[in-house]
Amino acid sequence: MKTDDYRRDGKSPLRGDLEGPIINKVEESGLLQFDLEELYQSGERILFDLKPWLFQELILKEKDFRERIKNHDWPQYENKFVAITCTADAIVPTWAYMLVVTQLEPIAKTIVFGSPALLEEQLFREAISKLDPQKFKNQKVVIKGCGDHVPVSAYVEFTNFLRPLVKSIMYGEPCSTVPVYKSKGS
Repeated sequence: MKTDDYRRDGKSPLRGDLEGPIINKVEESGLLQFDLEELYQSGERILFDLKPWLFQELILKEKDFRERIKNHDWPQYENKFVAITCTADAIVPTWAYMLVVTQLEPIAKTIVFGSPALLEEQLFREAISKLDPQKFKNQKVVIKGCGDHVPVSAYVEFTNFLRPLVKSIMYGEPCSTVPVYKSKGS
C-alpha cells in the first residue's frame, strides 16, 4: 500500500484508524485457552527392561533373578519415571514384575508396566485427573494443538474430562480453531 492510498482523514482503507489501540479480540472473546503441554511433568524417564535379567534372554531362573534384585543399584531410579517391560520374546511370570516394583515403589516417582509411550499417557492421565473441574464449568475452551510432548491420548482424555463441563471445545489456536464440541444449551 502506498502513502497516497490513505484517505484524507488519515484512516487506512484496509485497517481503519491507525491511531487507535490494537484490540486483542481473542482475549475479549471469553475463550479459555488451555495448553496440555503445561501438564508435562519434567524428569527423567527410564525403561526398565527385564530382558538382560533372563538366562540367555529367554528364561527366568528364579534364584538368579532374586539375586539380581538383591544386588541391583536401585538408588539410580530415585525420583524417576519408570516403565517396566520385557522386550524379549519370553514368558515372564507376573511375580517377577511385582518383585521389581517392590524395589522401585519407595524411590521412583511413577511406575507403569509397558512402554515409554504408555508411561507418558499415564503421567498425563494423572495430571488431568488433578485439574479443578470448576475452572472449566460453562467455559468455551480452546485446547492448544501441536504439543511437543503431548500424546494423542492426552487430548482424548482431556476432551473426555471437559465434555460434561463446558459450553464448547475447540482445538488449535484461537485465531484458527476446529470446533470439536458444542453443548446443546449454547
